[in-house]
Amino acid sequence: MVPEIWIAFADTVGIPELRRTTRDEPDYDKLMKYRIAILKEHGLGLREIQDTIKKIDPLPGAKKFLDELRSCCQTIILSDTFSQFAAPLMEKLGQPTIFCNELVVSDSGEITGYKMRCEQSKLTTVKALQSIGYETIASGDSFNDLGMIQASKAGFLFRSTEKIIKEYPQYPAFTEYSELLDAIKKYL
Repeated sequence: MVPEIWIAFADTVGIPELRRTTRDEPDYDKLMKYRIAILKEHGLGLREIQDTIKKIDPLPGAKKFLDELRSCCQTIILSDTFSQFAAPLMEKLGQPTIFCNELVVSDSGEITGYKMRCEQSKLTTVKALQSIGYETIASGDSFNDLGMIQASKAGFLFRSTEKIIKEYPQYPAFTEYSELLDAIKKYL
């Protein structure tokens, strides 16, 4: 829906090590500890990241896709991002429902940690929805999306890496919103 925040921030501040994402590292805790250590080393905090986020716009076609999807089914975005990052971006997407995590931030603005909404948040949320009678269809691009994709009635890879597409050929992979929307609609 939106460009990867960490990549945009890495490019803004000139720290290529911050370009590492869940598309590269399947262990989220390891990835976040790595990021927090780099931020601390360079004296960067939440304000600097939020300054970058203000300049980010949704990907072309994302809002139209989301609007059309919400017109035909209930839609929830499950994200491992943080509420402190997501709020301005969700406004640009028409305020879709998003479940995400929280950063732990000191009074000085230093990011000192993070709190996951729940363990394996995407998979746990999908299972919780299913436990109260909902059928789920999921799509994602990263290692942290695979659990919810596997657990859903239908699952798709969207703009994923070649490595993930190759390792999980059982999931159709798409690069265009129109293709993904057509695939989803077959299961509604």
